[in-house]
Amino acid sequence: MKKIHIVALVLIAGAIAYMLVTLSSDLTTYDTIASAQQKQGKYLHLIAQLDRTQDISYDPVKDPNYLEFYAIDSLGGKTKVVYHNTKPPELEMSERIVMKGKMNGDVFECKEILLKCPSKYKDDPAHQGKEFENKIQD
Repeated sequence: MKKIHIVALVLIAGAIAYMLVTLSSDLTTYDTIASAQQKQGKYLHLIAQLDRTQDISYDPVKDPNYLEFYAIDSLGGKTKVVYHNTKPPELEMSERIVMKGKMNGDVFECKEILLKCPSKYKDDPAHQGKEFENKIQD
């Protein structure tokens, strides 16, 4: 092998290693509310459900970019969520909420909300078949 080929291979391997390191910093896992409270100020993702026992605070006339609600994760952890943007229209109907943001004390300062709504799958025949199979197994 010529020296130029060896240098080219080393440069390519270095570029691949650099890309892997920079891309791995973008990978995130989902945290629970308890683990998020231990990571104060760090940007993270929470999966939770809307706490329907608490009121949602949103007044589009007073401040259309302020939404406040409570969320409960799968382990029973509960936190107040503050979202500085308009209220997503299907928030109350959502099955699950993926929130991206930071914990600030006992409050989750949310930057982005992604909703999983059951109505999205209501007319999907494949999903209806799975529900039917689950009911038979029970």
